[in-house]
Amino acid sequence: MDETVKNEVGEEIEHQGEDAQMRPLMLKLEKYRITPDKQLPKMDFLFRLFGKPCFPRRELVAITGKAKSGKTFVSSMLIACCQQRDVLSFHRECETPLRVLWYDTEQSDESTQDILKNRIMRMIKTQPLPMMEGNGYLQGQNQMDDLFTPRPNREGLGEGLFDIFNVRAVEWKHRRSLLVEAVNMCKPDLVIVDGIRDLVNDINDGVLAQEVMEELLHLATEAECCIACVLHQNKGGEDHNLRGWIGTELMNKAFEIYSCEKMMPQRIFKLEQTQTRKYDIERAMYYEVNADGLPVTCGEPSTDTTELPQLNREYKVTEDDGGWHMDVRRLFSDVLSGHDQITGSELRDQVCSRANIVSWKFYNSLLNKAIDEKVIMKSFDHVGHVIYTMAPF
Repeated sequence: MDETVKNEVGEEIEHQGEDAQMRPLMLKLEKYRITPDKQLPKMDFLFRLFGKPCFPRRELVAITGKAKSGKTFVSSMLIACCQQRDVLSFHRECETPLRVLWYDTEQSDESTQDILKNRIMRMIKTQPLPMMEGNGYLQGQNQMDDLFTPRPNREGLGEGLFDIFNVRAVEWKHRRSLLVEAVNMCKPDLVIVDGIRDLVNDINDGVLAQEVMEELLHLATEAECCIACVLHQNKGGEDHNLRGWIGTELMNKAFEIYSCEKMMPQRIFKLEQTQTRKYDIERAMYYEVNADGLPVTCGEPSTDTTELPQLNREYKVTEDDGGWHMDVRRLFSDVLSGHDQITGSELRDQVCSRANIVSWKFYNSLLNKAIDEKVIMKSFDHVGHVIYTMAPF
């Protein structure tokens, strides 16, 4: 039994016979009572997306997607928006800059630094810092000079500082304690953990996953910050669930969930809110990467299945009434030709490339049709990854 629980039970026994309201566990329970007139802190949102509040303090937010779907691009936008008031469709709620902690567990030191220098810093337009009493800044001093300066004591030192740590080389069992220390030391408004899978050694350990999520939620509450958790979705092309038990726990605890998607072959990225506990953001944000490697807003690619002019006509079959459908058997047969089996991501990439499909939704409809019509078969390899094979005639 946990030592804390033992102590509390011991106190319960010691106080048996006393007024129930005075017993320690009852006193602790009263702290969590909700009544109509209980004074609760007002929800404080860090940003707006298309005018809707998002990323609240004292909550967890999930940023998800397949590999290379733009999750780190979205994280970069949020980091830049902590200093720059508007970044693409994101708008910072408060006038003063925010402190941000980026806790990178996945990439190399060089990759983290490259994103910082060549993406985040270039998204922030150089502006003079406002005069803040006691912060050591001078009016007109370039803000870039002090954004990344380590501060041993944050009390009274102006806002808008960035704290960025790469802990990929740290053992998994130490990453959690270092994260707690970083939050307590840096006092950020926004924390980005990229990614939370590396806070556990087994992504399917349900007990550990619950422990980590509860710790992160407690940390967000106590530090009054928003913790954005980056996590991959399952690898299967049609499976958009968050990976592992830790993904299940994150879905249960997160205030809102955002899904990232890379739409091929146009290489357009999509960000959409898929779950929320309060404000529905019905619009999706579309952006592409320009020649300078920076994200820029673009329009939604055409997904009108009555037209889809970009589709490879080799696989379009015209019907007598003027309609059309995709020759699913021919398309998937061509892709699987020469393969005994193929992974879900490989199948998706090759089908979309061969048929010029730009919508994952349209691809998934073809995939499901191919399975339903027994053109292909779905199964799993020895490590549980989804694989596809041609179905026997």
